[in-house]
Amino acid sequence: MTDPDGSGHVLRVTRTSPAPALPFAGSVFEPRAPVHEAHVPLEFDAVYDEHADFVWRSLRRLGVREASLDDALQDVFLVVHRRLGEFEPRSSVKAWLFAIVCRVARDHRRLVRRKGEHEELPAGVPDRAPGPAERLEKAEALKLVDALLAELDDDKRAVFVLAEIEELSAPEIAAALDVKLNTVYSRLRAARREFELALARRGGVRP
Repeated sequence: MTDPDGSGHVLRVTRTSPAPALPFAGSVFEPRAPVHEAHVPLEFDAVYDEHADFVWRSLRRLGVREASLDDALQDVFLVVHRRLGEFEPRSSVKAWLFAIVCRVARDHRRLVRRKGEHEELPAGVPDRAPGPAERLEKAEALKLVDALLAELDDDKRAVFVLAEIEELSAPEIAAALDVKLNTVYSRLRAARREFELALARRGGVRP
């Protein structure tokens, strides 16, 4: 691990027990007002504490395999640590983080492809719910969503994850991905259509 800021301290972040990610948190089909955050200096510890779960979920949804998630999470927050002073509140911290997450996830997927390894779908996020039947159902739903997301290309998957799972507004998504607002809407429409078709092919019901 390299020293990110020349201070002699090595930054190390890990995620030992990530919060379970629901297959869908909601929908932003109806537009809503973008989130505006006060223009105050960001503190690394506060950003990590508040958004580590979001980063972990997003990496997983963008195709980073289970065994690489902790390393990818650390890579994201190394970039965050280095670029913290560059944040400009044109949108939310979440949107800024997701732009970093996209690049890190892409790099990890490329590394896997270069090594010729095959990614396996995770068995499901650990769930502390009391009933084994409920845990199995949740794991199967997550596994299905991951499989369907894997059928989308990178651009559509990123928009779909932000809109359908993380519930960011279209302007926030446009800022995170550095694309035009109309591009967000067109990619989201296409992603929803492809997702529904893939679900129908599998004979499933949308979770």
